[in-house]
Amino acid sequence: MTLPINQPEVIAQVCAAFVEYERALVANDIETMNALFWNATETVRYGIAEIQHGGDAIRQWRETCAPVPASRKLHRTIVTTFGADFATVSTEFTSDTTPLIGRQMQSWARIGDDGDWKIVAAHVSLIPEP
Repeated sequence: MTLPINQPEVIAQVCAAFVEYERALVANDIETMNALFWNATETVRYGIAEIQHGGDAIRQWRETCAPVPASRKLHRTIVTTFGADFATVSTEFTSDTTPLIGRQMQSWARIGDDGDWKIVAAHVSLIPEP
């Protein structure tokens, strides 16, 4: 069985969830960011200078981390969906606070009875401009 790739309605759903996460990230809306991450021991977030394993660790870290700069801008965002319940979102970002280029990758899954999209894994890194 081959999963359908990039069905327009699924891309639209994941894009909407990603936009909401990005809005919450820039606004430092911790409640929304937490709601968009799967609260499970299997969830992993590798940050720029930290590692969190599990929803509890991610929530604890969010309570003390520095807010994302308001000057954050996304570049080359790519959403790829696999079937109706799994997707990846890859993006680059810049801000006025660093000359480095940020890279962010998220794995999203439709989890639970409500059918909401949740981030199940994330990785953020900074590199010098290539």
